[in-house]
Amino acid sequence: MTHHRIGGRMSGRARTAAAVLAAATLVPLAAGATPASAATPTVSCTSGTSGLAAKLSQDIATAVGGRASTTAVAVRDNTTNTTCGLRSGDRYDSASVVKVTVLATLMWDAQKTGRQLTSREQQLATDMITKSDNAATSALWKQLGVTKVQNFLTVAKMSRTIPGGGGYWGLTQISAGDQMLLMNLLALKNSVLTDASRGYILGLMYKVVPSQRWGTSAGAPSTARVQIKNGWLSRATHGWRVHSVGAFTSGGHSYTISVLTQDNGTMQYGVDSIQKVARAVHKDLAPAATATAEVFAPPVVPHEALPATPETAAKEAVPATR
Repeated sequence: MTHHRIGGRMSGRARTAAAVLAAATLVPLAAGATPASAATPTVSCTSGTSGLAAKLSQDIATAVGGRASTTAVAVRDNTTNTTCGLRSGDRYDSASVVKVTVLATLMWDAQKTGRQLTSREQQLATDMITKSDNAATSALWKQLGVTKVQNFLTVAKMSRTIPGGGGYWGLTQISAGDQMLLMNLLALKNSVLTDASRGYILGLMYKVVPSQRWGTSAGAPSTARVQIKNGWLSRATHGWRVHSVGAFTSGGHSYTISVLTQDNGTMQYGVDSIQKVARAVHKDLAPAATATAEVFAPPVVPHEALPATPETAAKEAVPATR
């Protein structure tokens, strides 16, 4: 997987200036950053099923309790009319989770003219979602442009999401609440995405490669159709961002889980934080189901390159010394 951002090659002077600016900007941020976990908000749940909201609230609070991760959660169970939120409006660097938004924008844009995706677009979409390929994402992001992405966000009412600038799609600002809205657009019939578009996106999320099937899939019913997308990114401030969003269907039961985390010392710590929440939610929403016995653990060192950031661009701009 390539590791770059969209844009032309900078001159030597511009690259040096960018490196200096990035370094000057990052130092005060690292010194002054305060983890949001210093004041943990209350989990808020509502439900059409008696006792379920209280149980989910308690179990999600227990799952995040004592963790160093700063965690945001949004849950929607369309069968029982249940919703849960924890820091659901807070913004996080998206990492690769934004790739679902990129594909949804592509499908929505194609719908407007009634066209089918080209074979090239289909291959890029497949690589982007199933393998989390960065080069494929950059190609589609450049093709669409930020304006089309923003137009889709407006129609989808994802008002807390801000597309990343300068080609840095992995630095798109997202919230757990907006990810829940997106997952719900995929899970239910709506006027934004056609059934064919929804089915295509979910179909690719269902085919995510085994090494990336961790996260919100942990504890899912063994009979459930699991459709997920994960993201991971390490930066100078707030450590590892590790996210997972998923849509789950089993028979007539449909629900979605979105968990975003930062302030993780390692990628694995973030994965563990997400999976503690996921197991609690699956257990409460599908108490009679048998949980999958699959082991959800990513490779110690991810096979996939991290999305590009200004920090990586600054490092690449500094000539190697001999």
